[in-house]
Amino acid sequence: MRLSRYFMPILKENPKEAEIVSHRLMLRAGMIRQQSQGIYSWLPLGKRVLDKVNAIIRDEQNRAGAIELSMPTLQSAELWQESGRYDAYGKEMLRIKDRQDRPMLYGPTNEEMVTDIFRSSVKSYKDLPLNLYHIQLKFRDEIRPRFGTMRSREFMMKDAYSFDLTREAAEHSYNKMFAAYLRTFDRLGLRAIPMRADTGPIGGKLSHEFIILADTGESEVFCHKDFVDFDIPGEHTDFDSVEGLQAIFDKWTSLYAATSEMHDEAAFNAVPEGDRLSARGIEVGHIFYFGTKYSEPMGAKVQGPDGKEHFVQMGSYGIGPTRLVPAIIEASHDDNGIIWPASVAPFDIVVINMKAGDQACDDTCELIYAALTKAGKDVLYDDTDDRAGTKFATADLIGVPVQIIAGPRAVANGEVEVKDRKTGARETMTIEAAINRFVA
Repeated sequence: MRLSRYFMPILKENPKEAEIVSHRLMLRAGMIRQQSQGIYSWLPLGKRVLDKVNAIIRDEQNRAGAIELSMPTLQSAELWQESGRYDAYGKEMLRIKDRQDRPMLYGPTNEEMVTDIFRSSVKSYKDLPLNLYHIQLKFRDEIRPRFGTMRSREFMMKDAYSFDLTREAAEHSYNKMFAAYLRTFDRLGLRAIPMRADTGPIGGKLSHEFIILADTGESEVFCHKDFVDFDIPGEHTDFDSVEGLQAIFDKWTSLYAATSEMHDEAAFNAVPEGDRLSARGIEVGHIFYFGTKYSEPMGAKVQGPDGKEHFVQMGSYGIGPTRLVPAIIEASHDDNGIIWPASVAPFDIVVINMKAGDQACDDTCELIYAALTKAGKDVLYDDTDDRAGTKFATADLIGVPVQIIAGPRAVANGEVEVKDRKTGARETMTIEAAINRFVA
C-alpha cells in the first residue's frame, strides 16, 4: 500500500477529548473517528488491526470446536419477554418499534436468539455438545461511554454459546473456552489473568473475567503475582481431553485472583505479602456457565439416552474485539506512539523513502516494496514528499514493527537502514540483505 494513495488522516495535536493513551493514539493515528457519543467509525488503518484481531479470535474458537454463524443485530422483543429479561435488563437496552408497531431491540447480547435457534433444530443428545459463535456489532446504551472504543455504546463482540446434556459436559465446554481464551490473548501479545467475577445481568453460577493489568484499567483487581509467569496452553492442546483441560483450569484457578466485585480481603491477606498484586485492570473477555437459566423458560430440551427430555445446560463466552484494540495499545506503546505486536500490526513493514523523486531512492524503494509484497508481507510504502522528521514521526506513531529506511547517502552505497520499532535498534545492511531478512 502506497501511503500517497492511502486514507490515514493523521492528527498532529493530541485530541482534547481523549482521556487515556489508547484513545489519544487511535485518534492521532487515524484509526477511528467519533460519529456520535460512544459510536465510532473504524477507518482503514484501524480496520486492518481489527480484522487481524478477529482472525486470531476466530482461529482459536474454531480450534476449540466452536462453529461460526451469523445472527441479526435487531431482535424481537418476544424472545426476551419469554426469557424474562426484557424488563429486567435496564436502560442499557435500546428498545424500538418497527412500522407495524412491533417491539424490537438492538441486541446487547444473544442468549435468547441462539437458544431459539437451538430449540428449533436440535432434539437429541446425539447432536451435543454444540458451541455456536459469531462476531457482530452490538449496542448497549451506556450512561457514560468513555475512553474511545474501550467503553463505547456500539461495539463488536465475539459471543459463543455452548449447549450440553449434563453439568459435567457443560463444565468441559467451559474449560474449552477457558483454555482458548488464554491462547487467544497470548497471541494478541497480552497476558490475561482469569479472575472470579460477578455474572451480572447474564446470570448463572460460574464466571471468570479475563483481565490485563494496566494503569488505566477501569477497576481494581487482586491476584497472586505468579500468574504473570504461568505457561500458556500450547498450539497442540487437546480440546477433547477432559482431564487435560481440567488440569489447565485447575492450575489457572489455583491461586487468588478476583475482581473488586468478588474480592475477599481475608482470603487475599492470606497470600504471602510479597506475592500479593493489587492493580488496575482492563476486562478483555468474560465467560459464564449458567445451566438452565435460559433453556427452562424457553423450552430448549433434548431427548437423553434414557429416553426422557432434559433441559440443556448452557454457557456463554464473550470477547470484545473493539475493546481489545485499545487494550493492546494500553499495554504496548511509548512516548512516540503505538508499538503493535507483529500478530495484529496493520502492516508488517513500512518502507520509508527519505527523498521521493530521487531516482536511486525511488528505484530502491520500489525494488524492496515489490519483493516484500510478492513474499506475502503487508507493506506500507511511504512515498510521500514529506520531510524526514514527519515520515519518522508517522512511522513511529502508527507502530508498524519494522521500518526500512532508504536515504540518498545509504542507497549510494547499496545500503538501507532497518529499525525495530519496539526496541529502537537500528542496523545498516545491504539492500539484498534487508530483503532476504524478511523474505526468508
